[in-house]
Amino acid sequence: MTSLSKEGGAIPPDTGEFKAPGSSPDQPGSSLHAAAHHRVADRVFRTLAVGSGFVVSIVIALIALFLLAQAIPSLAKNEENFFTYTGQWITSGDQLAFGIPQLFYATVVVSVIALLIAMPVALGISIFLTEYAPKRFVGPITYTVDLLAAVPSIVYGLWGILVLGPALVPINEWLVGNLGFLPFFQQPTQVANMSTGGTLLTAGIVLAVMILPIITAVTREVFMQTPKGHREAALALGATKFEVVKVAVLPFGFSGYISGSMLGLGRALGETMALLLIISTVGPMNFNLMESGETFATKIANNAAEFDSPAKTGAYISAGLTLFVLTFIVNAAARAVVAGKK
Repeated sequence: MTSLSKEGGAIPPDTGEFKAPGSSPDQPGSSLHAAAHHRVADRVFRTLAVGSGFVVSIVIALIALFLLAQAIPSLAKNEENFFTYTGQWITSGDQLAFGIPQLFYATVVVSVIALLIAMPVALGISIFLTEYAPKRFVGPITYTVDLLAAVPSIVYGLWGILVLGPALVPINEWLVGNLGFLPFFQQPTQVANMSTGGTLLTAGIVLAVMILPIITAVTREVFMQTPKGHREAALALGATKFEVVKVAVLPFGFSGYISGSMLGLGRALGETMALLLIISTVGPMNFNLMESGETFATKIANNAAEFDSPAKTGAYISAGLTLFVLTFIVNAAARAVVAGKK
């Protein structure tokens, strides 16, 4: 039975069924159920995201604790200064003697060489792919560059010592003969390095090829996110293509470029197998790129088979702890640069 409203219209009978606001007669409460479902999904996603972040932090903390627990006993028995000792490592017996200056020097030198070569090349490739390359060429070129990241590091090492090293021997001899007055290209004390091409310069070039796809991929993706309005505003003011890149693309993507470079630096600092095949002998600390050397990673890998006692193991793990701290400092510095640019 219906009743009349004040305006004279008929009021439908009350059936006792609740209908949520905005729901249709055929689907009572549908909007309410959908909203509740979305809230549950949001809570689940938030929990998983936060949990993933905590898991990563916990894993990093556990790694740091493991390195400290293994290194501290050997550091306590070290008879020399860990930060200044440059002599031969003595890791057997009760009196230990080991230090990291030479390892630190070789690690930093090859990584800096790699960055000096890879960063400009990656920047040029990224600008070309995002601003100048025809669309039909972007895909194949991007795919080719990305394939470099899929090559195993040991293949890079074999290429470096069997192909690139011998090819660089004439160039190294020319540099020593004509630019030997510079500290970077002096005649090395270990002549075998010149004959095989297993020098710090060769190692740096190989590392540059290895980290090139990482820097390029990150930089290219950031450059592609440059707002279209920024480009159009620059063009409307009469800017050339180069000026658009200079005033719109590069400022917007600088932080991503630095982030990608630091990712590549992290790869270079910890690279093992490729460098183990190219440089694996101790060299002097004289800034001569024609010499050889040992990095933190190659030192540990070259002696891993001799870890027959906790003291010896801890001595080499202390080098790994230093590399861990160095990588952490580099990443923190990169984040500071990115935050300051923003």
